Amino acid sequence: MDHLPEGCISKILSLTSPKDAARSSAVSHIFMSAAESDNVWETFVPSDYQQAISGSRSLMVFPSKKQLYFSLCDSPILLDGGKLSLSLDKETGGKCLMVAARNLGIMWGGTPAYWEWLSHSDARFSEVAKLKRISWLDIRGKIGTRMLSKRTSYCAYLVFKLEDGFYGLINVKAVVRFADTESDHEVKKRAKVVHFSEQGSRARPPLIRSDGWMELKMGNFFNDTGEDGDVEARLMQIRQNWKHGLIVQGIEFRPE
Repeated sequence: MDHLPEGCISKILSLTSPKDAARSSAVSHIFMSAAESDNVWETFVPSDYQQAISGSRSLMVFPSKKQLYFSLCDSPILLDGGKLSLSLDKETGGKCLMVAARNLGIMWGGTPAYWEWLSHSDARFSEVAKLKRISWLDIRGKIGTRMLSKRTSYCAYLVFKLEDGFYGLINVKAVVRFADTESDHEVKKRAKVVHFSEQGSRARPPLIRSDGWMELKMGNFFNDTGEDGDVEARLMQIRQNWKHGLIVQGIEFRPE
């Protein structure tokens, strides 16, 4: 393989994955050189990345496509007036999009007696939603499938924190649907119970993320060609018990 031209090796590596391309640097000097090539990493960043960068609040100037790629993995950029964030899955290059709380459909979210909007030092967005006290919890987040990576399995996650002294937040129902092809009534029938805290050996509690927030898996779906309209993730609990202490940063759609 070392006798192949560097350009040929670069072409081969561009047909693999970001993880494989990074590992190939250890094979030999010529592989290391090829693995640093912009021709390789250009294939791993989203084809519309230039438009995304120009629409972000950050000025992103990088000397190489590899540095750009890992910056997009480690440092989400804000889009849509700061109400949407974009990052990349480090191993696959798939798009990760988080819809900010301000762009979610939160029932009674505009009623100060139930929800409070405030800044949070650990959040990537300017505002988060804090639940003050409510009995009916219903949160929805939508994203256009064209914005996601094609032919990719995705999961939707509620990204949140719980205040000290929270209550009423034990388990809820969650479901993910293609909004244009499945009705609310159909979706409610297959909604599954998910847990804010561990309840028995079969329960899967939320996970702590590297950014210090928690995430609750709401469901998964397959994004084929990006022509399925909006996909919606919904969290709901309508039992008549009071709930308090939930802080919502957003809903993230991330490759599985």
